[in-house]
Amino acid sequence: MTKRATIIGGGAAGFFLAIRLKSLCPEAQVVIQERTHNILAKVKVSGGGRCNCTNTFEGQDDLANVYPRGHRLMRRLFHTFSPADAFEWFTRHGVRLSIMSDGCVFPSTQKSETIINCLVGQARQLGVEIVTGRRDISIAELLRDGGLVAVCTGGGPRREMFDWLGLPDAEIVSPVPSLFTLTVKDQGLNALMGSVANNATVSLATTSFKANGPLLLTHWGVSGPATLKLSSYAARHLAEVGYNAKLVINWTSASDEEIREMLTALGQRNAQKVVTNAHPESLSSRLWEYLATKALPNAGQKRWAELGRRDVNRLVSVLTADVYDIAGRAPFKDEFVTAGGVSLSAVDAKTLESKSRRGVFFAGEVLDIDGVTGGYNFQAAWTTAWVAAGAMAERLKQNLSLGE
Repeated sequence: MTKRATIIGGGAAGFFLAIRLKSLCPEAQVVIQERTHNILAKVKVSGGGRCNCTNTFEGQDDLANVYPRGHRLMRRLFHTFSPADAFEWFTRHGVRLSIMSDGCVFPSTQKSETIINCLVGQARQLGVEIVTGRRDISIAELLRDGGLVAVCTGGGPRREMFDWLGLPDAEIVSPVPSLFTLTVKDQGLNALMGSVANNATVSLATTSFKANGPLLLTHWGVSGPATLKLSSYAARHLAEVGYNAKLVINWTSASDEEIREMLTALGQRNAQKVVTNAHPESLSSRLWEYLATKALPNAGQKRWAELGRRDVNRLVSVLTADVYDIAGRAPFKDEFVTAGGVSLSAVDAKTLESKSRRGVFFAGEVLDIDGVTGGYNFQAAWTTAWVAAGAMAERLKQNLSLGE
């Protein structure tokens, strides 16, 4: 029987799967087929070119917080290949890693080329064939004579991009964008581009979608980890409402009472200062001036000692529940992530093999698994690739073929 496996997609999941499969089954012919001429393109641009390759997952007791879709499957698969296993694998293969204070893991070089060179080097050393620019790929042809196929093509923004898989319609979850920034057409806010609220909470009005973290103001709206996480959690909801919703910002993540106490103390220390000239430590002077003036148009002339209870209430309201109209999302860039793809109910949870097309396995973002920003999507790629490779190796070793 043929011992041939074709990995469609030359990205993170595709290379990792090929390396693992060839390691387990050296005698097999393992080929990576990439439709474009650029392998590991997404790895190259990820993390601003630094490649946030995984995360420690420290403090993540509920994987649903980092995998809005696919957390149950990821919890199960982590028993086979965990974030700690990924850290150890890259270290063992010559990549020194650095852990950031937020748990994000980067190559110590802070260059994505380090990860790319590791993956390409290992693949070539093991004898994995790499073919690029091959667009006429037929899964049916690759499955002949007992060949196996792993689909690692990543996500896609449109449902028809999955048609070539030949799966029943019910096995494809319509994709929608995830991990994107939000457009807010507010001249005052847009003028603050570059300002950061280090511990903000953003939410969508009248929903339960909420995220916390640094919030970056841009010339088009809002970005940063808090925004990206919110877009991931609310990916389908935002798509359904046409990306028109009300964004609620708590600029410090504090409660109304905590903000009231802070403002009272701030006012007592700066009684004779103009309100806009004495700002909370957690907010920059530019951001505070904008917010204070939004709450109190005369904040630039009024002293803290002159504030009444109603004035303080207005400041509290702006700091804890500042509302803006979302006008859309930023367009896709090189690092886009989608929610959707091959339904998890359509694959064997132990092997990631298609239930309807024997011999076809899936790994990476082509599956309906997506994570928030912070290295979680790459970890999903490593884990699903490892599991699928193990199952494919067993199939090849047993000389099983399609239809047996």
